Amino acid sequence: MNRLKDTEVLAIEDSDAIDAQAASWFARNRNHTASPDRKAFAAWQAEPAHARAYAEVEQLWADLAQLQPLNKPVAPPKRTTSIWRPALAIAAALLCAVLATPIGAPRELYHTQVSAHAKGMRSLNLPDGSTLYVNANTRARVDFTAHQRIVRLDKGQLYIEVAADKERPLFVQAGEASVRVVGTGLDVRRSQQQLVVSVAHGQVAFAPDAKNPVTLLGARQSAVYRYADGTLQQQTLTAGEVAGWRSGHLSFRNRELASLVDELSLYRPQASLQVSNAVAHLKVSGNLDVNDPDALLNALPALLPVKTVASADGGIRIEPSK
Repeated sequence: MNRLKDTEVLAIEDSDAIDAQAASWFARNRNHTASPDRKAFAAWQAEPAHARAYAEVEQLWADLAQLQPLNKPVAPPKRTTSIWRPALAIAAALLCAVLATPIGAPRELYHTQVSAHAKGMRSLNLPDGSTLYVNANTRARVDFTAHQRIVRLDKGQLYIEVAADKERPLFVQAGEASVRVVGTGLDVRRSQQQLVVSVAHGQVAFAPDAKNPVTLLGARQSAVYRYADGTLQQQTLTAGEVAGWRSGHLSFRNRELASLVDELSLYRPQASLQVSNAVAHLKVSGNLDVNDPDALLNALPALLPVKTVASADGGIRIEPSK
């Protein structure tokens, strides 16, 4: 969890001036006795970075409004691993003079492990109202405390329909990578070659490692992080392409062959799947029956200029046909 927070702070240090401007505009807009220049505000907000900063200040105010004020003002706590940017902390001071404490019943602690084997899928209703689905050959751990919700993906693929809780965001961790969500439908696949994050609805903040900045993903957006070269590629999906494996059939369009083969490996862990660099970037569209991955492998030569070469141990290598 700290990995995401630290990365966010590093990625946004240069945005403090914009945050301060956003806080100033918000305070002026809320002051009914003032007469802010609407044209000037509209021009300022036209910049995407400005609009995002202003939305964050609005969300900050909304979050603070949900809290129970203390009887006496107290000094803010020392900043440690908070994900607030400095200027947003200033905005909080401008907008609210006291701290607040969460209200509501104590949250239930919950810890469990869930796994699925070959040609299997499992679903689990979590105590916060979220629903977790794990794909074949997947292992995950769930750790809920009073202050945070964490789902750790050790291997494989999961989809989670996250119950919204602004006071306790949910983090999906996959090795060094971390994904922060509130109320979202999110698919995460962790394999040997790639980490893929796809959003069905809502918005998430994805930090693939300590070196890359946080990436915001919205509905029907996906990010593919390649372990080999540390690159991150984003793409737009159709609604049916997010977590289609839950129905047993996965549709795909213009998928790079290397990425498709990496996903196929999830369904046939007994033998390796490899693809030659010469054809790795070819694009392919089609459908996959998750219970019969070899059917797609057998069809590849009819879809692309490739051939499949079987090894003695059952592994398959995809090479150019000529």
